[in-house]
Amino acid sequence: MQTYNLEADGLRGLNSALHAQNDTVTEDSWEVTNPKGSHAIACGLDAPIEVTIKGSTGYYCAGMNQRATVHVEGSVGPGVAENMMSGQVIVAGDASQYAGATAHGGLLVVRGNASSRCGISLKGADIVVQGNIGHMSAFMAQAGNLVVCGDAGDALGDSLYEARIFVRGTVKSLGADCVEKEMRPEHLEILKYLLERSGCDAKPEEFRRYGSARQLYNFDVDNAQAY
Repeated sequence: MQTYNLEADGLRGLNSALHAQNDTVTEDSWEVTNPKGSHAIACGLDAPIEVTIKGSTGYYCAGMNQRATVHVEGSVGPGVAENMMSGQVIVAGDASQYAGATAHGGLLVVRGNASSRCGISLKGADIVVQGNIGHMSAFMAQAGNLVVCGDAGDALGDSLYEARIFVRGTVKSLGADCVEKEMRPEHLEILKYLLERSGCDAKPEEFRRYGSARQLYNFDVDNAQAY
């Protein structure tokens, strides 16, 4: 394992070293010490490496991630895993605003709570929050899954497209065009898979599913894969 002291050696050096793993992986396991809330740690990774951050981070941690697995042993600021394409980001603590915003693929796990706009404009990734989420979460979410093991705030799924939302607790209010939907066997299978992957022992049968009423945009079921 390669250990990097962020306080002593600086953020630019860390990200440069991690980016250098793109073509030829020489160190597949990294430990980052003394993050102290620094912004943009481990952004733009594109290699099958594992990065463990020993503390809390600031804005955009693990943004634009591809293939890497990033563990944060603390909480994260706004925009964790923003625009993630693949790989995994696991946050041991809480997440601030717009966690997983615009993420196209991969898995984001927040073991604590997530603030407002979690999964905003989600484009295909999976997000599992083991605590609660704030208002306007999954706003304009287009594809993917948002799993909430706790409660959801106001305006959940406002202007939703074809993303799926699963909530175990209570929902303060639903946003425009978001409705509760039937939980079918295929949805229980999706939930079971995501809960197992995220290390959550909740049961799929305890959740309710929410989705788009399809009244705010022109939807043709024959073209569902194009949305």
